[in-house]
Amino acid sequence: MKIGYFLSSEEYAPAELLAQARGAERAGFEALWISDHYHPWVEAQGQSPFVWSTIGALSQVCRLPVTTAVTCPTMRIHPAVIAQAAATSAVLHEGRFVLGVGTGEALNEHILGAAWPQADVRLEMLAEAVEVIRELWRGSFVNHHGRHYTVEHARIYTRPDTPPPIYVSGFGSKSIELAARIGDGYISTKPDAEMVRRFRDAGGGDKPCQAGFKAAYADSADEGARIAYERWPNAGVPGELSQVLPSPRHFEQAAQLVRPEMMKESFVCGNSADAHLEMIDKYAKAGFDEVYVANTGPHWQGLFDLYQREVLPRLR
Repeated sequence: MKIGYFLSSEEYAPAELLAQARGAERAGFEALWISDHYHPWVEAQGQSPFVWSTIGALSQVCRLPVTTAVTCPTMRIHPAVIAQAAATSAVLHEGRFVLGVGTGEALNEHILGAAWPQADVRLEMLAEAVEVIRELWRGSFVNHHGRHYTVEHARIYTRPDTPPPIYVSGFGSKSIELAARIGDGYISTKPDAEMVRRFRDAGGGDKPCQAGFKAAYADSADEGARIAYERWPNAGVPGELSQVLPSPRHFEQAAQLVRPEMMKESFVCGNSADAHLEMIDKYAKAGFDEVYVANTGPHWQGLFDLYQREVLPRLR
């Protein structure tokens, strides 16, 4: 299994994200995820730099492969622009770039005033967006008049030798089946073997499956849980609320229902290598090929040291 590090754009400023990328490469991580947000989930996270600027800068500070986890190419940014941004990123990273896409959240996508579509419509938009992106990557002038998108006389001139793969995020049955149909790989955050099986059975075959989890490195599990609750209480918000709530303050209101002790259910808290290995094993047993760990809070260097000293050697 490939072990990567997840750069949380919602929590760290650009310079800190670059420092984390350098640190992850030194520690022995094999790849990077990076989140694409307009807003943080809650005010305590406090950041949200433009991901495409950060991805360009990443190409100058490390050589780890980078996947967006995930970009929504349907509303906030037109898929024709995402196609250009991803092509440039693939050139800068010399082919070590994967465009991870999903249907997004109202938190980020409502900002231009458009209505937030129902789930089935969002999936339809995503499928058409991926079609537009791939058509533009072929290098010819494109005219596209679809149900959701129009492109007129557009051509991308700066392109990599090989178009980047597109991995698709999915959690429900319809989104997983779409990922299997149109994706070059699959992205999730749950160590759920049934999701992987559904993806592979629906046509995903042996395509790569990526997943990620969150950690809060600290001197103790209780201190890690306190940090996680302070920075990411939204991790305990259930159901479809994460897709439909429109602002950080709404997530803060919903997170009032989350108890601090619940953070230990979704985060690896503290400084135990065994706890990280146990979590990674869950994803391995579920059938994932790659797993990415994100740190929350100020102690990310401690997490890198732990992985370099104990976790990665024991995995290898």
